[in-house]
Amino acid sequence: MPFNKSFKQDHLVNAQSGIVDIRASTGGIILPTGTTAQRPTTNVAGTIRYNTTTKTTELYSGLAWITLSSQIYSIDYIIVAGGAAGGTASGYEKGGGGGAGGYLTASALSVTGGTAYTVTVGAGGASNPSQGGGNPGSNSAIVSVNTAVGGGRGGSGGTAGVAGGSGGGGSAWTGAVCGGGAGTSGQGNAGGSGVSQAGSGTGTGAGGGGGAGSTGGNASLNTGGSGGSGTVDSWDGGSRTLAGGGGGAGSTSGSGGSGGGGAGGAGAAGTAGTVNTGGGGGGGGYDGFGGGAGGSGIVVIRYLGSQVGSGGTVTSSGGYAIHTFTSSGTYTA
Repeated sequence: MPFNKSFKQDHLVNAQSGIVDIRASTGGIILPTGTTAQRPTTNVAGTIRYNTTTKTTELYSGLAWITLSSQIYSIDYIIVAGGAAGGTASGYEKGGGGGAGGYLTASALSVTGGTAYTVTVGAGGASNPSQGGGNPGSNSAIVSVNTAVGGGRGGSGGTAGVAGGSGGGGSAWTGAVCGGGAGTSGQGNAGGSGVSQAGSGTGTGAGGGGGAGSTGGNASLNTGGSGGSGTVDSWDGGSRTLAGGGGGAGSTSGSGGSGGGGAGGAGAAGTAGTVNTGGGGGGGGYDGFGGGAGGSGIVVIRYLGSQVGSGGTVTSSGGYAIHTFTSSGTYTA
């Protein structure tokens, strides 16, 4: 193909040999651009193009398309695991509040264009009205190395709260103090302790579950401890609260603890944590009343500029593209 005579002469060196030198320019070359499906139907060795599907510059070697360079960029993320269910009441003994799902956030995680990253959104722990108590929350993750730990379930029938992303609150037991479960470092806080009037099952209160923002509250007689506070996420311009602990149960003459997640029951079942917040469920407040179920988790990814990746529900705010996963899926960078 002959050279266009309109090229500036200082951009050409030894044009007779077919060598083009554009070092004198400070601009750039715009390559042919298209999806994988739009590759040329007749491939010629040495063809170079930019693939918008894989976000790579690619070359046809004569046998196959090979990658010359990949787009690497940084994302920020919030990962919240599923919250745990509150503990089940057994007789006069009250159930502890469920711990919130672990809360992880970080900036500047490098991802490679065209690469598919597995996103796991953990389920909330299911309620269980039997004496065995409720269930812990499930983990959430981006791939497997960035994992938020599911919340620890609230104590039931004279047991301590269980450790988790945030720990569950301790149950109430006649004449005994049942402690809260531990939280995971960097993800959440411990649950509060239950308390009982010595020699009587009537004056009992269970501890609140831990949250991302604070530990769960300790119970007082007849009154459940408050669930630990959550963390406000304002990435989307809103103010949703994530990873709040469930409130502990109180007696019928008192009150259940308020919840950063679900509220504790008072002679009633606990309230469930809200879905896609990782909130813990409230503790159950009387014999056979189960704790509230934990809320499912959520994963949010954002990066500066217009949309580049795919997956989840895509919105924009404050100059960022935001991908929100309310169920497990794939983020393709």
